[in-house]
Amino acid sequence: MRIIVRILINAAALWVAARLIDDITLSDDWVTVLFVAAVFGLVNALIRPIVKLIAFPLTLLTLGLFTLVINAGMLQLTDWLTSGLDVVGFWTSVLGGIVISLVSWVLSVFLPDDDHDARLVRQRA
Repeated sequence: MRIIVRILINAAALWVAARLIDDITLSDDWVTVLFVAAVFGLVNALIRPIVKLIAFPLTLLTLGLFTLVINAGMLQLTDWLTSGLDVVGFWTSVLGGIVISLVSWVLSVFLPDDDHDARLVRQRA
């Protein structure tokens, strides 16, 4: 169930970014949007940690600002892997990554915390 909610959050974040930023276009077909959101989630779950590990010295040197470049790269990779998303330009990807991160963060606030739920179960036992 949590995976479905994460895909929906990604879809909403991508949709907001496409509406706010002119050079980001997202398909109008909701099935395609969900597919793009799933691919974006997979890219962030599988590839982003490896890139962050490799880029750690640069991230440290730039006091974390290189993370914006990594986010832009993940958005560009999703654009390349899917036909339902089109992102034009590097700076558009950076801005889109910021918008997507903010929207995802705001929507994730409403998700229950799995660790908190597990602690409650242990305390009741």
